[in-house]
Amino acid sequence: MDMGLSAVRKLTNLDAHVASLALALMMVIPLIEIFMRPFLGSGIENAPVLVQHLGLLLAMFGALVAERHGHLTSLGSSGTGATPTLAWRSAQCLAAVVCGVLAYASFRFVQSEREASHLLAYGLPTWTVQSALPLCFSLLGFKLGRRAGTSVFASLALSLLAPLAGFLIAWQLDGMSVTVWPALALVGIALVAGAPIFAVLGGLALALFWSEGMPLASVALSHYQITVNPSLPALPLFTFAGLLFARTGAARRLGDLFVVLMGGGVHGTVVAVAVLCSFFTAFTGGSGVTILALGGLMLPLLRNAAYPEDKGIGLVTSASALGVLLAPSVPLIMYAIIARVPIATMFLAGVVPALVMVACLLFFGGFLKAGSGPRPATEPLVQPSLAHVAWKAKWEILAPFVAIGSLASGVATPMESAALTAGYAVLTQALAHRELPMRLLLKCLSESAQIIGGVLLILGMALALTNFLIDAGIPDAAIEAVQSLIPNRWIFLVALTVFLLLAGALMEIFAAIVVLVPLLLPVAQSYGIGPVHFGIIFLAAMEMGFLCPPAGLNIFFASAMFGKPIRAVAASVMPALAAIFLGTLFIAWLPELSTALPSLLGGSVPAQ
Repeated sequence: MDMGLSAVRKLTNLDAHVASLALALMMVIPLIEIFMRPFLGSGIENAPVLVQHLGLLLAMFGALVAERHGHLTSLGSSGTGATPTLAWRSAQCLAAVVCGVLAYASFRFVQSEREASHLLAYGLPTWTVQSALPLCFSLLGFKLGRRAGTSVFASLALSLLAPLAGFLIAWQLDGMSVTVWPALALVGIALVAGAPIFAVLGGLALALFWSEGMPLASVALSHYQITVNPSLPALPLFTFAGLLFARTGAARRLGDLFVVLMGGGVHGTVVAVAVLCSFFTAFTGGSGVTILALGGLMLPLLRNAAYPEDKGIGLVTSASALGVLLAPSVPLIMYAIIARVPIATMFLAGVVPALVMVACLLFFGGFLKAGSGPRPATEPLVQPSLAHVAWKAKWEILAPFVAIGSLASGVATPMESAALTAGYAVLTQALAHRELPMRLLLKCLSESAQIIGGVLLILGMALALTNFLIDAGIPDAAIEAVQSLIPNRWIFLVALTVFLLLAGALMEIFAAIVVLVPLLLPVAQSYGIGPVHFGIIFLAAMEMGFLCPPAGLNIFFASAMFGKPIRAVAASVMPALAAIFLGTLFIAWLPELSTALPSLLGGSVPAQ
């Protein structure tokens, strides 16, 4: 019996093993290329494309891991805790049907690729890796359908019938023009009821393609294109590196360094917490991860400095949203990919605006004004020296130079730079600090796969929707409509900031980047706002969205981390929300904040 349960458990975790292995190979292959290139001139056959297709495996099997752990983002109830409602079960069932349609669309796409007979590397046909698309969409449909049942028998029946129904419907109606409004209504209801966002975006894209009689394989093609984008491997690799630093003692060492560097005391501790939280969010790729990793360290640090607890919670929660503009932030890389701007240019463009946002948070958010009481008697009277804490954190201090320096110097491509950073994190935490046992390494690989799998699933569906909107001429229509209503550039910048605040509160940041950037960037360019400047405005405004429900998950993470009611956490970040809004306006009205550093260091800054 025990052997049987063990076998079932291993089979259940197969998706995590495949995703983790894909991520590990995405790190190892570029490193082999870097070290073999000077000696042999070349290394692994077709290595960049091979790594890109490992990204496809990571995305699809990582999505399965994300579903199993409840990390597929939705706007409605998660269905956990209390008894799931009928509406929630119905939403999961509809999502399973959408997965069935996506499985069919992917099957048709793979079928066409098989006929083309492309080879990936070492004689391996490309379609064999692409087959992960229909396989994983089918498994996702099975899993979501199982959630919809009210009993064991009903769950089993729906897990099989719901995706099968979607597959058969797509098979019968593919290429035919159908009425779109009933499908759009169902998708809207499912969104509110708690269907995963990827299923909502995918269902919307499928409905629109169907309404025009276009082949459904186009949706699968869009998802494939985003998962094998040449720059995309940087996303999971930087996320993996950030999680390694967050899960080891790196956070404490950096915390000690920043506190001493900022002078200690109330003000020094506050500044140190704000800078450190921003820095960690840039590396981990998620402000929620920063709250979970640093919250337990930073709040006691503030408390020991006689800082009010409610202000401390507000500071940690809001400062964790500010790393989006700092390299190697995942949203920063994602914007560069979508807007077709050099990643190195965006890295440089975000430095000064990131400092501006931290300064606005501290001054306009009122966090430097709080805390004037006596220090607790338990606080150490003697602070360690700067040289001592800097030496302890020397390996972590060098990490940004490895990440940014290798890319800016031209020594490595974005993919290779990310692989170097991930490899550096593994070696320093495992060998130098001896804080990375194999179990923790595997856990970080699996967690990274969960985060990226859920994100890329959303991105693929959002890209399909965006492609349809662009083909339909929506950006051109938006330019005409906006210019007729807002003739002034400065008023447009204010309106853009307000709109992006609302969008950030309603949309997951990666979906917002893929859906909104192709629509809004041409409008911004019509007002003379370049893609680099627009990107910094966009991402700064999205930082506000982290603090606004329902998509602003920082307050939910902070509520769980600090054991405080959501209302109390939301009240603690209200001053921060106003401060970040003002900071975004400063960045919008002063384009030199975004463009001066890339221009000074020789970066390419497109004007239009």
